Amino acid sequence: MLDLFADAEPWQEPLAPGAVILRRFALSRAAVLFDGINAIEAVSPFRHMITPGGYTMSVAMTNCGTLGWSTDEHGYLYSRYDPVTGKPWPPMPSVFERLCHDAAAAAGYSGFHPDACLINRYAVGAKLSLHQDKDEPDLRAPIVSVSLGLPAIFQFGGARRSDPLKRLMLEHGDVVVWGGESRLFYHGIQPLKPGFHSQSGAFRFNLTFRQATYSE
Repeated sequence: MLDLFADAEPWQEPLAPGAVILRRFALSRAAVLFDGINAIEAVSPFRHMITPGGYTMSVAMTNCGTLGWSTDEHGYLYSRYDPVTGKPWPPMPSVFERLCHDAAAAAGYSGFHPDACLINRYAVGAKLSLHQDKDEPDLRAPIVSVSLGLPAIFQFGGARRSDPLKRLMLEHGDVVVWGGESRLFYHGIQPLKPGFHSQSGAFRFNLTFRQATYSE
């Protein structure tokens, strides 16, 4: 467990070409990030989305930003409106934007300006199967993924689903950034194990920042 390094300063851990784990990078901002999550949930509650194949996702989700990621019978899409409330997704909190900008720059992706943040809430047993983040029109922009709360095993593979997987523990405050050669690498989260965290209780939260529109 990385708690052995609880007093350590943030450090970088190379993951793959174009990909890096920024250990403990978000730790000092965790409290205000949770404040942001609570404010977003009050406007657009967490929900378990149903895939086009009829599968109910074990991870509860909501969004903030100009665009939000969701599903319908036709597939996966970004839209300006929350399909549950019929209202625009909540704006992205400034603390979210600053953290994303700082993490992207630290990983070598300066100038990244996300317009969408998918917020995942994992309960015990929830998982995210191997997938690619490929619903964005401009794949030059990286993905910035922030872990909060309970630890989880992150799987990071290659450009093919069958490629070998790295399995790494992500803990509270860790940030993973990937782009470039690794932008379409498969990744996922193994089922969350029981536990308790002082700030998130029995849950793990994940903020995934993306650029969902094409940038010239």
